[in-house]
Amino acid sequence: MANISRELLDAYLDDSLNEPETAQVEQALRESETLRRQLRALMQERDRGEHSLGAIWRREHLSCPTREQLGSFLLEVLEEPLQEYIRFHLETVGCSFCLANKADLEGSLQEPAPATATARNRRKRYFQSSAGYLSQLSDPHR
Repeated sequence: MANISRELLDAYLDDSLNEPETAQVEQALRESETLRRQLRALMQERDRGEHSLGAIWRREHLSCPTREQLGSFLLEVLEEPLQEYIRFHLETVGCSFCLANKADLEGSLQEPAPATATARNRRKRYFQSSAGYLSQLSDPHR
């Protein structure tokens, strides 16, 4: 059995481990009844409402950047210290909450802006229809 600490079990429950660490914990859980009991006890503590500073910090995502900051990070317009922090938060910490937000924002950046194209087409149609109408008004022989 691998040496699985309480902190690693906490991170497992928070879904904040990378894939190899998650696989390691899951393998250890399959192999050890004692570890499964520890996990159940930890889950019961959480259900009762763990109020440690770390638990509140994780639960409320206090270290996570806002969605607006993530968007600015993707556009690379933040001041360097904040840009570096968000990079660390995403790449090193691997926060699943922020990675999901980032993926959503990346998807929206790749989609064309239909409202802009629609407005442009609408203006073009208005101009074309108005040009014909205005030419009739300006031609005194009609």
